[in-house]
Amino acid sequence: MASTAPISFARGAPAPSCIDPELLADCARAALERDGTVILSYGTGGGYGPLRELLGERHGVDPARVFLTTGGLQGFVFYSAAQLERRPGRVLVEGPTYDRPLKLLRWQGVETVAVAMDDEGLDPDALEAELRRGGDVSFLYTIPTFQNPSGRTLSEERRRRIVELAGAYDLDVLEDDPYGLVRYEGTAPPSLHSLDGGERVTFTSSFSKTVAPGLRVGWFVVPEALRAAYDERAVSTYISPPLLPQAMVHELHARGGFEPNLARIRGILGEQRDAMLAGLRDGLEGRAAWSHPDGGYFLWVDIPGVDTGELLGRSAEAGVTFVRGADFFPDGQGGSSSARLAFSYETPERISEGVRVLAGLVA
Repeated sequence: MASTAPISFARGAPAPSCIDPELLADCARAALERDGTVILSYGTGGGYGPLRELLGERHGVDPARVFLTTGGLQGFVFYSAAQLERRPGRVLVEGPTYDRPLKLLRWQGVETVAVAMDDEGLDPDALEAELRRGGDVSFLYTIPTFQNPSGRTLSEERRRRIVELAGAYDLDVLEDDPYGLVRYEGTAPPSLHSLDGGERVTFTSSFSKTVAPGLRVGWFVVPEALRAAYDERAVSTYISPPLLPQAMVHELHARGGFEPNLARIRGILGEQRDAMLAGLRDGLEGRAAWSHPDGGYFLWVDIPGVDTGELLGRSAEAGVTFVRGADFFPDGQGGSSSARLAFSYETPERISEGVRVLAGLVA
């Protein structure tokens, strides 16, 4: 281990082999030759028109409700600010949930409440109990498919129940779906957005996981009631987002290259997922429990009796990093014996070696 670079199960990024620079360079060249004056000028706050039209058609909405953002997190800042101004109140999240929105909400001084999950995802009974508690709720933030950090996917039955609860309690929902297309097996359930019809549910995703993270192209599909506020924040923040990477993504779709590239990515990451699951079975069977994701980047490990913060210190010294579970709960109130393991970045061989190191440290 000492002679190699550290093995990162902390990095939620695609393996370098997932990125095709030659393909994307050709897309950039073609986009500039076709539409260069537009791409290199100021545009609308919502982003590159042809890509908005493509995504509007995909979601069955007016393209004016599609906003292209510099990655998903910038869009989260716009959404949460507009929503908290429109409907002040506490924000409900899954327990555990993606750590970056937790930080953003904490910086805004927002009360954030974790709602329990299990192997089927967010527990609708726990959500209803929280809603019955009363008081103002601004919105629910959820990652229902291949969730970060757990890798779990919300069942279709629960999706329908949550949409029903949103209607019954007038609850706005932000559905974050950056991993949904990175599926290795199984059939995709319907999105909350499609079940709801886009009235209360705002949908967001990104091309970071399906094309390349460095392009920083995300998108939001907002309800009509939120469109003007979102547009105002986008224009006031950056006048227009960078149009060249958005045009590159559009060109990739237009030439029929998106699906083949996605299939290649799925093949690479599926092998890495399998290597991690095999390593956990070999090294931690009977001593830990973990999720079994059908796609995405992550899985969640529970190791009873082990403080994963302390384990992380020893693991990092041994050359393997991960993220402790407590980082994915508001104020660190949970996950003390859990960890997020990302299988997206390292090769299968290094994943197998890294899990062997972790298993030895747990033993």
